Amino acid sequence: MKATPPIELNCAMEWEPIAAAEGQPTLPRFRMVAYTGSPMRVGGWRYPLVVDLAGLSIPSQARPIRLGHDAALGVGHTDTIRVEAGRLVATGIISRDTASAREVVASSRNGFPWQASIGASVEEAEFIKENQTLKVNGQEFIGPLNVVRKATLGEISFVDLGADGHTSAYVAAIQPLEEVSVEKTETETQPVVVPPVVAAPATPPVVASAAAAVVPDISAQIRAQAATEMERINAIRKICAGKHSELEAQAIRDNWDTNRCELEILRANRPQPPAIVVTHQPEVSALTLEAACAISGKLNGLEKHFDEAALNAADKRFHGRFGLQDLLLEAAWANGYTGRNFRDSREVLRHAFARKIEAAVSSIDIGGILSNVANKFLLEGFYSVEQTWRNICSIRPVTDFKTVTSYRLIGKDQYEKVAPGGELKNGTLGQESFSNKADTYGLMLSIDRRDIINDDLGAITLVPRKLGRGSGSKLNDVFWTAFLNNAAFFVAGNKNFLAGVDTALSIDGLTKAEVAFMEQVDGDGKPIGVMPAILLVPPALSAMSSQLNKALEIRDTTANQKYPIANPHQGKYRSEVSRYLSNAVYPGNSTKAWFLLSEPTDLAVIEVAFLNGQESPTIETAEADFNVLGVQMRGYHDFGVALQDPRGGVKSKGEV
Repeated sequence: MKATPPIELNCAMEWEPIAAAEGQPTLPRFRMVAYTGSPMRVGGWRYPLVVDLAGLSIPSQARPIRLGHDAALGVGHTDTIRVEAGRLVATGIISRDTASAREVVASSRNGFPWQASIGASVEEAEFIKENQTLKVNGQEFIGPLNVVRKATLGEISFVDLGADGHTSAYVAAIQPLEEVSVEKTETETQPVVVPPVVAAPATPPVVASAAAAVVPDISAQIRAQAATEMERINAIRKICAGKHSELEAQAIRDNWDTNRCELEILRANRPQPPAIVVTHQPEVSALTLEAACAISGKLNGLEKHFDEAALNAADKRFHGRFGLQDLLLEAAWANGYTGRNFRDSREVLRHAFARKIEAAVSSIDIGGILSNVANKFLLEGFYSVEQTWRNICSIRPVTDFKTVTSYRLIGKDQYEKVAPGGELKNGTLGQESFSNKADTYGLMLSIDRRDIINDDLGAITLVPRKLGRGSGSKLNDVFWTAFLNNAAFFVAGNKNFLAGVDTALSIDGLTKAEVAFMEQVDGDGKPIGVMPAILLVPPALSAMSSQLNKALEIRDTTANQKYPIANPHQGKYRSEVSRYLSNAVYPGNSTKAWFLLSEPTDLAVIEVAFLNGQESPTIETAEADFNVLGVQMRGYHDFGVALQDPRGGVKSKGEV
């Protein structure tokens, strides 16, 4: 996992003139309000972000002070870092002898409003859902927003512009105000301090003659200063023109000149950059991203597909709000993409599907993630359709698409008595054979650019579900078409077909089918030795099938005979129902015909062959061709269906 990138919080800063200790060199000191604890808009984060100061780790009180987060531009160091009233406050010394340090001090003397920016690494973040409230840094906030619960402070930098709307910059003089001395007599000197309302040069010293001291007119000086101040205030009000009341008040209070006031108004009118610069949150594992997709897509049986650790990590990171863009951005970032959003969708897709970008090997295979997620939803769709076919057929794995043939051992298939000497006699392989062949069925769907721009995660959840249902429906279609095409399979000549009024499903009808099944013989005319086990019926006969299977007795409700009849078939046969048997679309359908079948593992009437034993469909995902903006998905399934041994079942027509 790559190292967590730092966050930079651009906030306002204050200076304060703190005197040096006696006997020590006088070095400028500063006081910074680095963060106010309020929400900020951050590139790469969808919602506002708040840094929980209670979880901010401060490795030491002495942290480096830089200019613009550049390690080569040192300025000084802190000696105190603390949280005061929900704000991060730092004081320290301009202790570096560098051009950057001299620039900071000189610019401050000139009235430049330096601001501060802290560099910190994010270790743990929490998402607060919409309309949820929480209290952080002594303030109450309403979601949706992100809260950085754990972070480590790295360094603090001077910056020329921040975007924390909850703070303001205050810069005071670094050196103490100059004093003006007035000699009243030869033995008494009274200092007079110039009021700090005018940034006027220091009053020149008074020169006294040998005869007497000349006392300057202090009242005249004060009146002159007041007049100058009124001129400054009027000029500021004229510049602000009643449109910037807060700036006007600050300019008057902080003794700005007209140039400074005009500059600040220009800054206030231009667009503000983000308050925090973040690349993206720490990289997550491919399994966590798959779990996030499954949670957001509401996959059934999540615990069957993911362990508890993966589900917890996905929920903690994304809180169930995970879109297609989130998935593609995570993969793109892992492949070296430096953008913060999905604005350049082509570039995001290029990086997301690239295995190697600028020599950085991806730890997230987006194709693998999409395929794994899609396969889970595909299987959910595949198994959502009728599965009766699976309960009445045998399944054979095949290795290619060639026709495969199986033979039945007949004739000399019984054991012979071994003569003295131990010689065994040879059996013979008869000519009864059954064939099958697998074919490929498939479909391609695309996630187009609109799905990606709309952040529609359903494109990788609903689309695979549809592909899965499509595969399941196609398998049922091929299977039941072959099963119902049995006019030459269930015939009187095979002794597996019964017709007449006494073949309707009932105790008598089932008894007749049972006798017919038990009388089946092999090529030598001997019993096949296989027992019936499955009662296959259409929906119209489902109730009667269930009654024959479960009821201990069945009441005769004819007019002359109203007494119970014991059910001799109770618990004998497993009931299977298929809607395809009576569907009018399929030739050979009937609402009255029913079947008595053996277990397919003993003697199957029908077989399904799967290529390489793959019983479920496969889905593959890739970036679309050059002329298509999006992602393509293809689902395919290799299988074949064929009728096998007619002695494995009996069909009752159920009517004349």
